[in-house]
Amino acid sequence: MLAGLVTAFSALPVQAEAIKAQPRAVAELFTSQGCSSCPPADAVLKTIGGREDVLALAYHVDYWDYIGWADTFGSERYSDLQRGYARSFEEHRIYTPQLVVNGQDHVIGSRGAEVNAQIRGASLDVPVGLSVHEGILDISVPGDAGHADEREVMVWLIPYRQQAEVAVERGENRGKTLTYTHIVTGRTPLGMWDADKGATMRLPLADILMDEADGVAVLVQCEKGGLPGEVIGAAAIEF
Repeated sequence: MLAGLVTAFSALPVQAEAIKAQPRAVAELFTSQGCSSCPPADAVLKTIGGREDVLALAYHVDYWDYIGWADTFGSERYSDLQRGYARSFEEHRIYTPQLVVNGQDHVIGSRGAEVNAQIRGASLDVPVGLSVHEGILDISVPGDAGHADEREVMVWLIPYRQQAEVAVERGENRGKTLTYTHIVTGRTPLGMWDADKGATMRLPLADILMDEADGVAVLVQCEKGGLPGEVIGAAAIEF
């Protein structure tokens, strides 16, 4: 159980600059530096990620690396996550740029009007509290009787980089210097959420803010037979 989890730590002198406490939507973009169709979607993610009601995350996949440019942020884990979503959606293919909203719906990430329409219809029922004190990230997710029938709900810790520029030397975007935001650097399950008891935990920032991460998202996400499902709660904190 997550309730009451406390981890030993060394104090880290880092102060939070911004907390996104009550987003209505989690926008997960599957993108690649090797995909010529992706830069417009990356720009859309940057725009919506600046909104208070949207928590944006960019997962860089690795299946375009064969073209000649290995994505500097790419990971097979993120490609596998996208494949998991495809199976959950009963889709037979994956593509970039794909943007998934609250784990339920997906659109082509470069189509800004469609992305915004999905966000307008989105909501997150379960509040997630985040705070920092003396180098420790405190996470609090209350119980919610409305989700008592959900038997598999995972709390995920997702560190990310707020922004980076990459000069692409080969592949479809050769010669371009591209700006990326909300770049996921890891994805760790913290444990199952109990709809009756909720969950609280304390984690050392020194163990979270690695690989140049300067932001942390926490998602409360249902699972369907081990596949990613609906996101019912989320929050983020940036440094």
